[in-house]
Amino acid sequence: MKNIIKEHQAKIVDVKHGRNFTVVQPVNIYSCTFGDDCFVGPFVEVQKNVRVGDRSRIQSHSFVCELITIGNDCFIGHGVMFINDLFKKDGAPSYDPKDWKKTNIGNNVSIGSNSTILPVNICDNAVIGAGSVVTKDITVPGTYAGNPAKLLHEKEA
Repeated sequence: MKNIIKEHQAKIVDVKHGRNFTVVQPVNIYSCTFGDDCFVGPFVEVQKNVRVGDRSRIQSHSFVCELITIGNDCFIGHGVMFINDLFKKDGAPSYDPKDWKKTNIGNNVSIGSNSTILPVNICDNAVIGAGSVVTKDITVPGTYAGNPAKLLHEKEA
């Protein structure tokens, strides 16, 4: 039997972006949209139909899958993983996008390094501590941490 190797190169394909868009190679970003003054660090993958707002940064080694919206003035730390498939079909991954769920990140949100974000909504002005796992919607501005992430303190008005 002949061994077949399929090789794919990291690349930037069909990316819409505003002014002052900075990308540090290698990255794999495709069919997504970035606002003005955005930054993407090396070893990042941003999949199709992702929308990233103005002045947002995605640091190295992060994965932003389909169905994610990130607001303005957000910081996504190193190694942050977004999840859109909850393995609802017999505990196995689904390759059918209709089974995937959306995630919406508000404005002025900081997500610490090595956090995992399941399909949730995160309100404006939230801080997610490093290594946290966000499993439920965050509706109150403040600082959250842990696995699962819990409110540590509300943001002062």
